[in-house]
Amino acid sequence: MADRQPGPDLPPGRSDSLRGRVAFITGAARGQGRAHAVRLASEGADVIAVDLCDQIASVPYPLAGADDLAETARMVEEAGGRIVARQADVRDRDGLQQALQAGLDELGRLDIVIANAGIAPLQSGPDGWRDVIDVNLTGVHHTVEVAVPTLVEQGDGGSIVLISSVAGLVGMGGAKPGALGYTAAKHGIVGLMRQYANLLAPHHIRVNSVHPTGVDTPMIDNEFTRQFLQQVLAEAQRPMDMGNALPVQAIEPEDVANAVAWLVSDAARYVTGVALPVDAGSVNKR
Repeated sequence: MADRQPGPDLPPGRSDSLRGRVAFITGAARGQGRAHAVRLASEGADVIAVDLCDQIASVPYPLAGADDLAETARMVEEAGGRIVARQADVRDRDGLQQALQAGLDELGRLDIVIANAGIAPLQSGPDGWRDVIDVNLTGVHHTVEVAVPTLVEQGDGGSIVLISSVAGLVGMGGAKPGALGYTAAKHGIVGLMRQYANLLAPHHIRVNSVHPTGVDTPMIDNEFTRQFLQQVLAEAQRPMDMGNALPVQAIEPEDVANAVAWLVSDAARYVTGVALPVDAGSVNKR
């Protein structure tokens, strides 16, 4: 593998396991995306961070804004990483390509891709179906497609992680089109992961998916989603614990980021084509 250019001196307490590597992360303004960015920066990586920073009409809860993305940038820099942050819509492949290119122009390379951007318009009608498929599935496809040419051209391999959900491994959720679309999209991510893992293996590019249970982020911790989940769980006669085996209602974004940090590291260099639950035993319980 080609030598990577070292970054600046690491601050006290910062690891160097990912030093010299650059991570492209979508949905990075808050929640899981922010946790991935900060965790990878703490391991020595630099970050190309992308987020829509705008509202989608079918989504009933507030999405992240430009101030959130700026806060992610501040936190990455505080962790010792360099960052290029851009507003871009994963549904817009050309715009996403431009955002990635801005990061490549400044940071010089690409090693890690975290396709994290997602929405949960669980209560929504037909517009929710369309939007959640467009963001959570087509957006993941766009993210991989804009990144792969650079990874292949560099010839150094790489690691791609697609953020799915326990809803990508089991049938769950309600009957509204938005909820059905969410489950369909998250299942679709597994298919993309498995196919990309085969297609990209000759280039030493690993592809895996991560499947969290409920995560304590603004996507879950808001009035609209809480009410919807309470209704679904009440109908299923389950307590408000997201169906976890371990006695926790939700996990933290950092719990998911810990798994992602391992998957993209050399410690997982032969792990590819894996759908990894980070779910407090939720899938096993069902």
